[in-house]
Amino acid sequence: MARVLIIGCGGVASVAITKCCQNSEVFNEIMIASRTESKCKALMEKLAPNTKTKITTAHVDADNKDELVQLIKAYKPDAVLNLALPYQDLTIMDACVECKVDYIDTANYEPEDIEDPKWRPIYDKRCKELGFSAYFDYSWQWAYMDKFKEAGITGILGTGFDPGVTSVFTAYAYKHYFDEIHTIDILDCNGGDHGYPFATNFNPEINLREVSAPGSYWENGHWVEIPAMSIKREYDFPEVGMKDMYLLHHEEIESLAKNIPGVKRIRFFMTFGQSYLTHMKCLENVGMLSTTPIKYEGHDIVPIQFLKELLPDPATLGPRTVGKTNIGCIYTGIKDGKERSIYIYNVCDHQECYKEVQSQAISYTTGVPAMIGTMMVVSGLWKKDGVFTVEEFDPDPYMEALNKWGLPWKVVTDPVLVE
Repeated sequence: MARVLIIGCGGVASVAITKCCQNSEVFNEIMIASRTESKCKALMEKLAPNTKTKITTAHVDADNKDELVQLIKAYKPDAVLNLALPYQDLTIMDACVECKVDYIDTANYEPEDIEDPKWRPIYDKRCKELGFSAYFDYSWQWAYMDKFKEAGITGILGTGFDPGVTSVFTAYAYKHYFDEIHTIDILDCNGGDHGYPFATNFNPEINLREVSAPGSYWENGHWVEIPAMSIKREYDFPEVGMKDMYLLHHEEIESLAKNIPGVKRIRFFMTFGQSYLTHMKCLENVGMLSTTPIKYEGHDIVPIQFLKELLPDPATLGPRTVGKTNIGCIYTGIKDGKERSIYIYNVCDHQECYKEVQSQAISYTTGVPAMIGTMMVVSGLWKKDGVFTVEEFDPDPYMEALNKWGLPWKVVTDPVLVE
């Protein structure tokens, strides 16, 4: 039985909180905290009649460490699940260190202001030394290892789907199917249709920054960076069909390259339709994806944040989204001296997700693993002092939980490989 503080109340948080309430044997108490407490209260009122989990709410500014510390000390949770924005990861980690409480998140840190004088020189140095220029990377959070060890607490980074489940798939493949993994291709396919000319399936600001950035992959011990959307492949996804997919940079490449011994190449692909890409390129060309503030009628406005206000809220897409997602990994390597390949994947139906938790599958496939990762920590199955990514733990109980809590997976031997 555990008491958990959940920070954030957006689409992913709503799913994770709902799943915690379904799993009241583990989560007997939760507090939902957000800058907009009214959203927390509305969700509490919706869930409370149908769960044994005791739900409370609070207002908190996740950019304010003192507020976070005060709230954590008052509530005394067994763990803090961070489902706020990646910009706020470090502040929440600082508060957890001060309060000596376990920390879990779904996405690694990136700065809100890419010209921040504290961040920019370190970023420029990393780009030069490592060879990739994504704004997000694990170095800032991995730097908390000693702080977490000294505090005697566990930090779990990236227990969404990708990163998260894809990394657990990898640990599972390495444990049960391979003596050596040589290549990993992570394939993220959203075959859903929401009917809008243009919308993003999760936070538009984070999504568009990620997709418009240069791509990169890991090969033979170093990073290879390429222009955005310059590598395209087609793949026939089970239960979804043939889709165009493009190589992107993604955070689990960095941690898997560090933690999977002998891996020779890791790539990440995501599917996009031509309409999405055309809209995005147009917005980029006119400056709407910029994170640099501009003056408009005497006010500072960040273009991408203004665009976010114009686009449909991802949390509202559930009722109108049809189709399925397919997210998984294709591995090649050696077992008992012989070459082999397998494909581990999950298929999720947008409308089935909506029937269960009033959310589309993108939020569902992130929110469910967020609950599971937190369950691993508070139940003691994943518990050691320091900061870790999910592939560093025993994958078996997590994989069992995926089947139980709504994300069943399949293993295919001898799959079609990506060129």
